[in-house]
Amino acid sequence: MSVREAIRRSRHTDRVYRVLVGVLGGLVVLVGIVLMPLPGPGTLIVLGGLAILATEFEGARRASRRLRRVAEDAVRRARRARERRRAR
Repeated sequence: MSVREAIRRSRHTDRVYRVLVGVLGGLVVLVGIVLMPLPGPGTLIVLGGLAILATEFEGARRASRRLRRVAEDAVRRARRARERRRAR
């Protein structure tokens, strides 16, 4: 039996665990949002916070999947643009 299964068996422990995951994930997302205007990995921190939230919350899981697709598309477009510049 995994640790998560043991936590889910106790209603109180499960609720405390979910609240802690929500608070931690929310804080990470907020830090990432604050850091976005600055040079650095603000967007990656937001994605990390959503990944933490997605471990317990379906809405965050959907948002994380969507943002990941958007980020992957942006990386693809940037690589294509770089290849076009190099080809000139």
